[in-house]
Order: sequence, then C-alpha cells, then structure tokens
Amino acid sequence: MSVKAKYQPVLDLGQKLNIKDGDVREENGVLKIKGVANTQYEKNVLWDKIKEIGGENPSDIKANITVADSSVYHRHTVQSGESLSKIAKHYYGDAMKYNKIFEANRNILKNPDLIHPGQELVIPNL
Repeated sequence: MSVKAKYQPVLDLGQKLNIKDGDVREENGVLKIKGVANTQYEKNVLWDKIKEIGGENPSDIKANITVADSSVYHRHTVQSGESLSKIAKHYYGDAMKYNKIFEANRNILKNPDLIHPGQELVIPNL
C-alpha cells in the first residue's frame, strides 16, 4: 500500500473541510501535505485523523497546515436540538465552558438558554 493510499482518509477530510492551497506529494516513502485550514479546530481535526492512522508520531507523513483565521477557535452554525453546553462539550470537552461561548457571542445572544438553528456562533480560543 502506498503512503498516499494509507492516508487517503486524511486527504478526503481535507476536501470535506475545504482546506485551501492544498498540495500533496510523496517523496521517498513520505507523504508531504500542506494547506490552509479555516480555523484551529479544523486543523486539530486533521491532525487527529493523521494520528488515528499513523500513530502519535508518524514518520511517513509530514503535514504543514496553517490557519487562516486564528482570531477564533471555530465558527459554528447552530443545529436544531443544540444548546451552548452541548456545543461547549463538542469543542472543548467540557459542557461547563458554555459561558465562554455565550460571552463571545453577546452581540447576538441575550440569554445563554436561547439559541436558534442557523445562528453562527464564534467559538473562542481558550
């Protein structure tokens, strides 16, 4: 199996996340990828996929992923049935950090218990 085939799920994820300025090369058994993720969250998702396939310190892939917007961790569009605590659990692993998201979105949110599908929320860097 080629290195590119091994890491094809990473390349597919990059397409799904709309990674910009992507470049993929294979040199001497090492897959070299680069691109620009929209947010730090998307960069982390890519790295998680790389580690899932290649282990904690893979030697057969070199990735240079930069971030286009480092002012936020991510931008999230609210889906039906979501709450700030559910969103905080997803991005931070801690539902109690919902207040950080509320504070970052005071311009559109008046009450942390009232969010609506379609709202785009800033997920702040912590």
